[in-house]
Amino acid sequence: MKVLKFGGTSVGTPQRMKDVARLITEDAQPKMVVLSAMSGTTNTLVEISDYLYKKNPEGANNVINRLEQKYLGHVDELYSSDEWRQRTTDFLKEEFDYLRSFAKVLFTSFEEKVILAQGELISTNMFTNYLLEQGVDAVLLPALDMIRTDKNAEPDLAYIGKQAEAMLTANPDKQLYITQGFICRNAYGEIDNLQRGGSDYTACLLGAALNAEEIQIWTDIDGMHNNDPRIVEGTEPVRQLHFEEAAELAYFGAKILHPTCIQPAKFAGVPVRLLNTMEPDAPGTIINNHLHRGTIKAVAAKDNIICIGIQSSRMLLAHGFLRKVFEIFETYHTSIDMICTSEVGVSVTVDSRKNLDRITDELRKYGTVTVEDNMCIVCVVGDLAGENVGFETLATDALRNIPVRMISYGGSAHNISFLVNGDDKQRTLQALQQILFTYDGHVRRPS
Repeated sequence: MKVLKFGGTSVGTPQRMKDVARLITEDAQPKMVVLSAMSGTTNTLVEISDYLYKKNPEGANNVINRLEQKYLGHVDELYSSDEWRQRTTDFLKEEFDYLRSFAKVLFTSFEEKVILAQGELISTNMFTNYLLEQGVDAVLLPALDMIRTDKNAEPDLAYIGKQAEAMLTANPDKQLYITQGFICRNAYGEIDNLQRGGSDYTACLLGAALNAEEIQIWTDIDGMHNNDPRIVEGTEPVRQLHFEEAAELAYFGAKILHPTCIQPAKFAGVPVRLLNTMEPDAPGTIINNHLHRGTIKAVAAKDNIICIGIQSSRMLLAHGFLRKVFEIFETYHTSIDMICTSEVGVSVTVDSRKNLDRITDELRKYGTVTVEDNMCIVCVVGDLAGENVGFETLATDALRNIPVRMISYGGSAHNISFLVNGDDKQRTLQALQQILFTYDGHVRRPS
């Protein structure tokens, strides 16, 4: 069995739902299909929740009414028979009446998560109804009965595996199993969501739990590119990535994938393939545990970085200095991206301004603190193990005319990172593209 995930853009209109249905029924192999909410829906549900938090039910109802009319318009376009039009219309009426009912209750984060879950519940019901109208042997499996997090808000893998197997056993020999991405229950049985990676995370959790043949993530781009196609010309999809390479690229700016979501697949040894719904015949990118030795795969960039420098002659040979620095960041739940040290100072980068003033105030106990805004981390990803000679030189040579604030190399065998000013991001990416990749997308070998 394969697990296929389709994002909001892929099911964003009735025509695209039809295209997805045609794609997943091209062969008779059983598949589990994970769907996001139709594009734009989750943002609208957030807007509704915002009105309810502000005790403005009239504003919320206006938005609900507009969303309802939008979906009712989809019904006539999606279905060809009066029976399925009426079934889906009745379902939508119940859904939107339910949304309106939240104007009469005390609104908290619990109610907000319930509202946010409705987008996936609507899209999967409409899609399953369309499949059934077309005579496809499909069944809707509620994600709220399969996906659960534990008391640490981490996926309960044992529970997910047990429930998924039980639901497949209860619905044998189906062609398609449809379920929701993103949404789940928490350890207390309340409706919640996976946050990180959303529907991609759901697909990888189910693929790992079911030991799937493959997990497919269908989006609106042909796999993961070797650079940012929005600002660099001549980029190409990377056809194969190691799980660690993909995680590095995702963490440092490749928006097609969240770095956390592929971990279950990695540990289960289930390959993940990134595909394009708009170009279904394109090969995309396969992510697995195979490492191509001596190859640089791609470049990515992470914006809005803040660099914090702590300089003090007192730290020379001072035991515990770094521990004290890191404890400050831990106290304020702030993650560090890059770190570089010298005998008299340490520089770190963070990607959030939250608690920045408090952090820098406490750091001043240990030295002179400087803060630089509008920075950008640019990372080069591939096989960068220590025994490889010359790849780091290629990367640094590409940046010979660009001021580099920090370099991080050796912390990972798959990544060398450069901190540059945000204003230099575009020419940094373009310079790396020119030096690292030739016209056919192959990495230049060190001479």
